[in-house]
Amino acid sequence: MPYVHTIQFPVRHYECDANGNVQHAVYLGYMQEAAFAGSAAVGYSAQRYADIGLHWLAYETDLEHYTPLRYGDTVTIKTWVADFRRVRSLRQYELYRDNELVARAATDWVLIDTNAMYPVTIPPEIIEAYSRGEAVTQAPRRDPLPAPPPPPDHVFSVTRRVEWRDIDPAQHVNNGTYLHYIADCAVQVAQHYGVDPSKISTQRYQIEYKNAATLGDQLTISTWLSNVNGSQAIRHYLIKREEKIITRIRTQIHGDNLEVFQENTSQSL
Repeated sequence: MPYVHTIQFPVRHYECDANGNVQHAVYLGYMQEAAFAGSAAVGYSAQRYADIGLHWLAYETDLEHYTPLRYGDTVTIKTWVADFRRVRSLRQYELYRDNELVARAATDWVLIDTNAMYPVTIPPEIIEAYSRGEAVTQAPRRDPLPAPPPPPDHVFSVTRRVEWRDIDPAQHVNNGTYLHYIADCAVQVAQHYGVDPSKISTQRYQIEYKNAATLGDQLTISTWLSNVNGSQAIRHYLIKREEKIITRIRTQIHGDNLEVFQENTSQSL
C-alpha cells in the first residue's frame, strides 16, 4: 500500500468565483501544496530536491469535479504516488468535504535534472522513499490525451500576455494559471454567443502541458466544441505562442442550449 498523505485547507473567500464556488484553478493549487507536503513527509522536501539538483514538472493532469466547494468549507486532500515509469510518476488525489468526495484528480509528473533541464531516470532511493520499501512494478503506458477534432475555419480565439503574477518560482506560468486563462476564454465565448456563462459548468479537465510559457509571452487561446449531445459537450482549448503549442486542454461541460455554440462563424478578439 503506498503512503497516503492527508492535509486540510480552509476555503478562503478570495478563492471563490462570482457564483460563490471555488475557482477550478484553485483545486490545482490545493493539489500542488498537498503533493509538496506528501513529498516532504517521506523525506523529499522542495529544499532537498533543490539540494540534489532535481525537480518535478507536470506533464498531464486529469481533474474531475463532482460537487462545488464554497467559502467556509474545509477541504481534506488525500494524495499518494500510484506508479513509477522510468522518468515519470503518477500522483493521485481525492478531495473531500467532510466525508463527501467532491473531486478526484491525477497528475503525471516528469523528473527533471535542474542543470540540464532534461528528464532523468528516477533514482531507486526516491522510489523506495515514496513506496515505503514495498516492491514497485512499472506501470503500463497509459493512453495519451485524445486528439481533438480540427477546429473550425474561424475558430473563436482570444489573446493575452503573460503577466508577472502568472509566474511561479520555476520561472514559468504556473500549471493552475492555465485554468484561469481558459475560464476567462469560456466567459468570453459564452458572451459572444449570448449565453449566460454562469449556466455552464465544467465537470472534467484533461490537461497536457507541452511547453512552458514565460513572462511577456503573447499567447493565443482558441476554443471550439465537439460531441454536443443535449446538455453535454466537449470543449477544446489550444494555447499557443505563435505556432508552438503550450498547453492542450479537453473539458467536459454541462449546460442548456449548447447547440448555439456550434462555431460556424466566430470572432477573434
